[in-house]
Amino acid sequence: MSTVRNILQHKGRVVYTISPERCVYEALEALEEKNLGALVVVGKNGTLVGIFTERDYARKIVLKGRSSKETQVGDIMTGNPVAVSPDTKIEECMQLMTDKFLRHLPVLENGELVGIVSIGDLVKFIISEKDYIIERLEHYIYEA
Repeated sequence: MSTVRNILQHKGRVVYTISPERCVYEALEALEEKNLGALVVVGKNGTLVGIFTERDYARKIVLKGRSSKETQVGDIMTGNPVAVSPDTKIEECMQLMTDKFLRHLPVLENGELVGIVSIGDLVKFIISEKDYIIERLEHYIYEA
């Protein structure tokens, strides 16, 4: 069974973070600059406190008529985000994301932020895994 660890080995463990005290506008600039859909929000001691997503911006700033330059990330982030460990199975992540309408899962190991996986990362990994199996089966058939 494949796990989040397998995905992190391929994609890497770089996680873009922001503090809850930063303004939403700065978070949006970071999302655009890095071509991301979410930033992990970390407190002063580096612990996970939330996640800021494009969805948070659209629903809690745009639709409410608030100012992104005057609102702090901590005021609109999704607090206590669902997180997984490197040993969480890919299927479990897919089920979590489907059941809870999530697109990003921070990855914690012993309470430390070690990565993040998106729905796109999971789909890409699953397709790659299936392609490999098909290739091996084709090779087996042609060799037989």
